[in-house]
Amino acid sequence: MLKIKEIPVILIAAIVMGFAISLLEGWTAIFYSTLAVLAIILINTLAKKIVGYYLETGVEIRFWEIYQYGFKANRHFNKPFPLGAILPLISKIVLFPLKGFILMTSLVFEVFPKSHRAVKRHGLYSFSEMTEYHIGVIAASGIVANLFFAVIGYLLGFAEFSRLSIYYTFLNMIPFSELDGNKVFFGNIIMWSFLASIALIGMFFAVFVI
Repeated sequence: MLKIKEIPVILIAAIVMGFAISLLEGWTAIFYSTLAVLAIILINTLAKKIVGYYLETGVEIRFWEIYQYGFKANRHFNKPFPLGAILPLISKIVLFPLKGFILMTSLVFEVFPKSHRAVKRHGLYSFSEMTEYHIGVIAASGIVANLFFAVIGYLLGFAEFSRLSIYYTFLNMIPFSELDGNKVFFGNIIMWSFLASIALIGMFFAVFVI
């Protein structure tokens, strides 16, 4: 289900986040953090791709990019800058007092409706183009999958995986730019409110219990 060009993006994101999370804790800690982050990203990605498949659309993962860096039209990069590739390291420096907490907002996704979707005119497919609601459902599926496996990981004794899953979920639920939270927010604000509440409760447990 993963495209060839998505594999290096996911691997780089996992390595950068794993390194930032366990920086100064030794290579063994970095290795396990990277594995945990890789699992979290794959769970999130596969959930989106499965839901996207049933909505007859392709889902492609890429780095969170920025193009404009000022309010004026001429203040922009020549090419989109992959902010997600370095953001975890930058946040590690800024948030250094918060041990193990970084901005795990490296990846975003795009959807590409399949051509034969346009011929369907019933039920969920009453629109040939993807609506904001459909995109929000795809984004929400990744969030729900991460929350579900965070609970499973905690019950099985993988506390670090569970904690990082909750961090990842909470940060990506922020309704900003191209993050999942923004897509869910504009897709269905009630759905966003529910998931954001669950993620906030999860953060409480991640910080004070796990």
